[in-house]
Amino acid sequence: MWDVLYTNVHLATMVDGYGELRDGAIAVKDGRIAWLGKASGASPDQAAAVHDGAGCWLTPGLVDCHTHIVHAGNRSGEFEARLNGATYEEIARAGGGIMSTVRATRAASDEELYAQSLPRIASLLAEGVTTLEIKSGYGLTLESEARMLRVARLVGERLPVSVATTFLGAHAVPPEFAGRADDYVAEVCAMMPLLAGQGLVDAVDAFCESIGFSYAQTERVFQAAAALGLPVKLHAEQLSDQRGAELVARYRGLSADHLERLGADGIAAMRQAGTVAVLLPGAYYFLRDTTPPPVAALREAGVPMAVSTDNNPGTSPMTSLLLAMNMVCTLWRLTPLEALAGCTVHAARALGRQGEIGTLEVGKRADFALWDIARPAELSYAIGFNPCRGVVYGGVLRRR
Repeated sequence: MWDVLYTNVHLATMVDGYGELRDGAIAVKDGRIAWLGKASGASPDQAAAVHDGAGCWLTPGLVDCHTHIVHAGNRSGEFEARLNGATYEEIARAGGGIMSTVRATRAASDEELYAQSLPRIASLLAEGVTTLEIKSGYGLTLESEARMLRVARLVGERLPVSVATTFLGAHAVPPEFAGRADDYVAEVCAMMPLLAGQGLVDAVDAFCESIGFSYAQTERVFQAAAALGLPVKLHAEQLSDQRGAELVARYRGLSADHLERLGADGIAAMRQAGTVAVLLPGAYYFLRDTTPPPVAALREAGVPMAVSTDNNPGTSPMTSLLLAMNMVCTLWRLTPLEALAGCTVHAARALGRQGEIGTLEVGKRADFALWDIARPAELSYAIGFNPCRGVVYGGVLRRR
């Protein structure tokens, strides 16, 4: 007997496009999808419990595959200062920029970090997110990076969301290593086995950029990750083409993220490696960038495109994956189907979890979102509107 049967729903399985199945039902056993099909093919007597979906559309739970959502403080003061004419250099000299977040995060306890992050995370969960990637990178010491990753694990323990943790020690050079970036990279590589040994790291990331870490320094980080059997991903080609996409593809990386300055060689390398392109419209919008990622070329090459909020205090204080879906459509001309696939099947692949989540298929984890919409394209259409009417996590209806 099934544990629960969800009936009177239209399914967007996200297998071969939307994978639409109208007037459908889906059954759960032991937290996994046991059956799905036409409602007429399932009897309520086959399940211990039955939930009426009231004609909603049911999609896979959304996946936010790139966030820095665990951090302390915010940078709204800098946002206001910039709009009042202050330059980035002036703000940095006054102690602002990423180091202001580093100071706040280092000073916060585990519980303080959790409490400050909770409202941001709650906003995503209310929009149907059931899997969330959380990066470190605002500690930049072993102790503080471990604290961020512990809090990320705590989120997954306390809330109805699966958390993928990413070690981003190579996010910026901390003040105590000013002028010694190579020495700091050595420190990052030394942190990695200690953090991995505590079970805190699912993947490793770096910021390969002219204002971040060089190609050679990033490769040292990737070599250390490979030695530990950890998958890699990369902040690549956001501000300039540093050939980061080619590098992460060479290490069979899960994803290359941002990609506004991605070139043809990087696209070819990603295609060959199966590396996902993660599009982050929040940072593009917030920084008032005018160079979009090469969506048409990625599409033509068959590179899967994921979509994420990039929630962070400095360049993308976004807590709505639905808004991100609208933005990739309006700013970069993705289709609504591509946007939804970017938050489900392709986002799951960007985390290496495509075997578990991202589509509605028998055997996969029973993570769903129920939407009061007439068709799936509405999820990318409305601005500032949340039609989510229920979230199922591990087969259990958590919110209606």
